[in-house]
Amino acid sequence: MIRNYFKTAWRNLLKNKGFTAINIFGLALGLATCLLIIFYVSDELGYDHFNKNFDRIYRVDEEVKYNGDLAQDAVCPAPLAATLAAQFPEIDNTVRFRQAGIFQIRKGNQNLHEDHVTYCDNSVFKVFTLPMVDGNMNNALSAPNSVVITESMAKKYFNRTGVVGETLVFNDVHPYKVTGVIKDLPTQSHFRFDFFISMPTLNESKEDSWLSSNFQTYLLLKKGASPANISAALPKIVKDYVGAQLQAALHTSFDDFEKNGNRFKMLLMPLKDIHLHSSKIAEMGQNGNIQYVYIFSAIALFILLIACVNFMNLSTARSAGRAREVGVRKVLGSPRKYLIYQFLTESVLVTFAAALIAVFTACALLPLFNQLAGKELTITPHLLLILVPALLIAVLVIGCLAGSYPALFLSAFQPIQVLKGKISGGFKGGFLRSFLVVFQFSISIFLIIGTLVIYNQLNFIQHKDLGYNRDHVLTIYNVSSLGQRANILKQQVKQLPGVSNATLTGYTPVNGWRNNGSIFKDHGMNAQQGTLTQLWSVDHDYISTMGMKVLSGRNFSDKMATDSSAMILNESAARLLGLTDPVNKTLYRPLDDYGKKIKEFHVIGVVKDFNFSSLRDNIGPVIFKYEANNADLSVRINSENIPHVIAQLQNTWDKLAPSQQFSYSFMEEDFNFLYSTEQRMGKLSVIFTSLAIIIACLGLFGLAAYAAEQRTKEIGIRKVLGAGVSTIVRMLSVDFIKLVIISIVLAAPLAWWAMQQWLQGFAYRQNMSWWSIAVAGFLAIFIAFATISFQSIKAALINPVKSLKAE
Repeated sequence: MIRNYFKTAWRNLLKNKGFTAINIFGLALGLATCLLIIFYVSDELGYDHFNKNFDRIYRVDEEVKYNGDLAQDAVCPAPLAATLAAQFPEIDNTVRFRQAGIFQIRKGNQNLHEDHVTYCDNSVFKVFTLPMVDGNMNNALSAPNSVVITESMAKKYFNRTGVVGETLVFNDVHPYKVTGVIKDLPTQSHFRFDFFISMPTLNESKEDSWLSSNFQTYLLLKKGASPANISAALPKIVKDYVGAQLQAALHTSFDDFEKNGNRFKMLLMPLKDIHLHSSKIAEMGQNGNIQYVYIFSAIALFILLIACVNFMNLSTARSAGRAREVGVRKVLGSPRKYLIYQFLTESVLVTFAAALIAVFTACALLPLFNQLAGKELTITPHLLLILVPALLIAVLVIGCLAGSYPALFLSAFQPIQVLKGKISGGFKGGFLRSFLVVFQFSISIFLIIGTLVIYNQLNFIQHKDLGYNRDHVLTIYNVSSLGQRANILKQQVKQLPGVSNATLTGYTPVNGWRNNGSIFKDHGMNAQQGTLTQLWSVDHDYISTMGMKVLSGRNFSDKMATDSSAMILNESAARLLGLTDPVNKTLYRPLDDYGKKIKEFHVIGVVKDFNFSSLRDNIGPVIFKYEANNADLSVRINSENIPHVIAQLQNTWDKLAPSQQFSYSFMEEDFNFLYSTEQRMGKLSVIFTSLAIIIACLGLFGLAAYAAEQRTKEIGIRKVLGAGVSTIVRMLSVDFIKLVIISIVLAAPLAWWAMQQWLQGFAYRQNMSWWSIAVAGFLAIFIAFATISFQSIKAALINPVKSLKAE
């Protein structure tokens, strides 16, 4: 019996090759898209799960609000880890990281640029799963000036992995003994370091400063321990330790500090949530966004539903062709359940064929998808063990769901009425088919509007006045390795043809480094007043090189000795300090980074606000102080022959530092990196939306073909009576176009609401315009009409003699 079902199903599918091809291709396209999205979503959701104890690891985050300015940091004070470990027996272990920035590491006669470097405690190997291939994890990072490196770095610098006992020289002056080699970190890790320097090397790690937060701090809880208990006790820790130093700094009690609307909190962030739910200051890598996981999961579901709707639509539309078959089978005694089995078998066969094609298509497109999504997805044996059973289940489920209504619909025909010819399968009167067409195009229009809004926002980001000019600015990295020669490099670079200016600083509006918060006050403020602001060390060429605008006062000058205690505020800092005319005002910082009182500063100017972080955030307060910072050199180029200028820059660098690697990037590239996630999502949205439209049009194409086939004789009679091609095309198209218009009416409000929610994630955004909906509606109608017209024109051009000869 089962064999007969498959044989009959196969014959029916071959008999209607056109509809079978549309069904298989549409389903295959939908399933392939779903597979790619599933790969993406599973990768995003799987971050940090390689750690054996990932469900027991928590990061301690910090949240400070002071006089209305809020800072949310992924870092904490240095003494916090030891304090928590001593007071909470449910903590199994702790580990601290301190990002080290960029180093030049010697290889032979040349220094190579490395930026995946961190300081960390030796307990890192007990908290995180970092398999060691050489060395002793119990004490690898216990002594100062020791370093653990990854396998790839061992091969890069020594051409082997057994390198314990070897020495690496950092920045020409700091030798570090290699005490361990670990396996390369998985791509699904929220931090990706290649060099782990021992924490005892860093004097800052031994400071007892609770007002300086620079350390990512992780806790490993014991099995069964409740993180809620530790969270509940953190406010007391803050009050006892932070409060004491805060009182010395601000001359106010911690209780009064909080009563004035300020707060200093520490929060636990589960390791498994960091990648998708955290975008704080001083993250150790670029995290994802759970919002995009939801969006693409919904798109995958929508595309699969559109493909299934195609199958249901085409199967019910073909009901007239199968009606007599059903009638004859029933007359010959076939029970309804056997007819249902027959139609479900056809559905499962189509789905199985589509699934096979989808798997090969997804595998073939995976490299391209990786490039677009910024991923490194691969098909592993472990994934296949999960994928194959899941696909078989999906084939049965999708096949049965997509084929259920056609099976029930066709098997319910009454044989007497069927054999009398009272069942017709035209487009009119098919309420379910009309509903499904509306459903398909509503989804497609929703996706079109969403894609237009995303691209409109990305275009807004690219062209918004950010308060500085990032065009033609090149940043040379690790200039600090030159020592006293950094200023010589700057002066020589400024003399080069094609260079208009240059500035030495580690702070640029696009480098994402915003973890240098300080409290500033003036003498007229009481104990509770002040502003939490960013403090950037810059030179006198910084503002002109960055293309910023001085609104009042003046810029720094290298000819004025008093500028060593001078400051320039941005508009936000002046506003939060309550200074309408800040020039010549005196500010002071109650504590420096290590709790020692420092000198006063006088304000010499105010610059226009500029975006120094993502446009998702409001512009915060920034204060420039005139101080040497030789981390990098930013160069403004005024020549169209940029390759020639770069060659001159490298030549100048090589003369001063022949053994140092010349590394640079353009500020425009760094700016785009800040929004790389949105740009990738924009490209993927266009692709997925296009696929959804193609699949919907496949179904519409099949329905139009069948509607035209069912009305062949009507078309012939109309042509004999004088109807032209345009009249026939309008007659066949109008019913479909009405459904598309209904889809626009239904989809537009939902898309408007959904995209408004997405735009709320940007502090600076382009408001949605009516033209987004108008363009989406026009595209939907145009695409639908173009799809239908092919079949309509084809039907209208048929010779009426051929259409009517059967009568």
